[in-house]
Amino acid sequence: MTQENVLEALKNVTYPGFTKDIVTFGFVKDIIINGSNIALTIDITSSADEVKAQLNDESTAELKKLGFEQVSINVTAPAAPKQMSNSVSGKNIAPHVKNFVMVSSGKGGVGKSTTAVNLAVAMAMQGKKVGLLDADMYGPNVPRMMGVADQKPEIEGNKVHPLKAYGVEIMSMGSLMEPGQSLIWRGSMIMKAIEQFLRDILWSELDVLVIDMPPGTGDAQLSLAQSVPVTAGVTVTTPQEVSLDDSRRSLDMFQKLHIPTAGVIENMSGFICPSCDTESDIFGMGTTAPVALEYDTELIARIPIEPAIRIGGDTGMPITYNQPDSETAKRYQAAATSLLAFIDKVNAEGGADNAAVQPTTPPGVSACSTGAGAASTPAPAKSEDESCGTGCGCH
Repeated sequence: MTQENVLEALKNVTYPGFTKDIVTFGFVKDIIINGSNIALTIDITSSADEVKAQLNDESTAELKKLGFEQVSINVTAPAAPKQMSNSVSGKNIAPHVKNFVMVSSGKGGVGKSTTAVNLAVAMAMQGKKVGLLDADMYGPNVPRMMGVADQKPEIEGNKVHPLKAYGVEIMSMGSLMEPGQSLIWRGSMIMKAIEQFLRDILWSELDVLVIDMPPGTGDAQLSLAQSVPVTAGVTVTTPQEVSLDDSRRSLDMFQKLHIPTAGVIENMSGFICPSCDTESDIFGMGTTAPVALEYDTELIARIPIEPAIRIGGDTGMPITYNQPDSETAKRYQAAATSLLAFIDKVNAEGGADNAAVQPTTPPGVSACSTGAGAASTPAPAKSEDESCGTGCGCH
């Protein structure tokens, strides 16, 4: 009996929640054959006990079919993160979702959606129940990147079922519109749409909902922060100074909206040659770390330029899932692990809280009113870093 026979047999063991087998994922390692005895390691990314048990049972059954009498399988996995409900105050219109992650950027074109997609897939591969909300209404690219561009969601009464791919629940305005149709909406309509995506989509009881935000620091970000307690904010940037200038604004927004900042992902950080795997500096590398320190956070990943990332996005086959042994996939997995650890830390310290950014003006009254009625009531004195109290998000 050879290792080739063993690997061929284990191709019948599908990783739970996915269509790929454990051999294709590259999880099977350290095969030792001694007559009718075999020992091997299955190195997985999930910390879920049920995943480990299922893989052990199914792998053992396949190896017994080959004639092995003694089968020893060591399933290795990351330490299980502490599961805690999201203890919050303030407003939460989607309480069945444990944690919300806002993926944001100061400007467009830095790879924010690609990052959101691969972080969501990586966390699903690590055993989490994950959703991905494409809140970038004007440029909804997530359906193409997740391979569901030709699918329409099922509608049940006034609710909508999310689409599913790669173990992730998905919703996007792009799945509700015709291809190429423009969306010409004012900010108030964007804010209403985000609330509906949170309230009217039939999300399951998710561990994490990753939200791909539109670029900038506007109505969409404020509306989301006021609607749900965001557990973690992630800023995506490229190494150039023109991008870092806007990334500072994104990080400043997290602070003003009281969103815990998980860190910064430096995208397009170096180029990996597909022929020789050499990494070359094109736009600069490592320029983001000092900026992260300015805002008391950290650089959690440097994602290189790699042709496979672009191909995966265009074809709906995220690199994290389809090329798990690639350097980029490993960096996304490491970033997801860091993000999950940060979420656990926030929850251990009491959870996210959006009470400070709730609007305080009566319904129908503008928070920015400068009319005579507003002028007749003197505004209370406030410190430089204190909110104006209107809920406009200025601090």
